Amino acid sequence: MSLDTDALRVLADPLRAQILELLAGEALCTCHLVEATGAKQTNISNHLRQLRDAGLVQTEPCGRYTYYRLRADAVQDAADSLAALAARARLNPTSRRPC
Repeated sequence: MSLDTDALRVLADPLRAQILELLAGEALCTCHLVEATGAKQTNISNHLRQLRDAGLVQTEPCGRYTYYRLRADAVQDAADSLAALAARARLNPTSRRPC
């Protein structure tokens, strides 16, 4: 299993991490995220696009609004790749390649 660097890069931004935290509890539209974070609507929309592009959120049309929901499977995949990396490091705590 290899690290999904796109997902990790997207997860590293504090506002995107906050958005994901909020979406873990319920599906929200942009107006909810603006209210909860205090960020500008255009900023939230840009972050949501990056989260969508990385496959971490999905959209749910609802009338004239679009709701966003966290894709738990995608977050789990990122967590699993980090866990596998940590497990590999634990298996080889003293090995080193000679110069």
